[in-house]
Amino acid sequence: MNKTYIAQKNTYHKWYILDARDQTLGRLSSKIAKTLKGKNLTTYTPHVNSGIYIILINSRWIEVTGKKKYQKMYKQHSSYPGGLKTRTFDEIRLKQPNKILERCIKGMLPKGKLGRQLFRQVKIYSDNEHPHEAQKPEIILLR
Repeated sequence: MNKTYIAQKNTYHKWYILDARDQTLGRLSSKIAKTLKGKNLTTYTPHVNSGIYIILINSRWIEVTGKKKYQKMYKQHSSYPGGLKTRTFDEIRLKQPNKILERCIKGMLPKGKLGRQLFRQVKIYSDNEHPHEAQKPEIILLR
């Protein structure tokens, strides 16, 4: 089977805005990762940065299903003996709401140079306000 790849060209940057209020963590992160990779574009090529930027607002109000709010644990180790810190989803959501989405989205992106480049194109804000009005972001509605 022959495949035609489209060469990287001088693409324009497209900005989208998503509202995370009352959205499920995994479903939202999956949608963001696919959009960042450009899989919804007709010119999708796996090794090319699509030039899409995503602004995510209201990350403080992200939800998870079931009892994960209290049972899901996030671990962090300092590399020193006894340096393991564990926190629940709810503890992190109160103190650092952006960290949950950052970690989830980063895990769904490719590992390597392109993945790091795509992750820098996600802007996450815990409230309704963001400094990117000049880019005229297009609203993406989630079901």
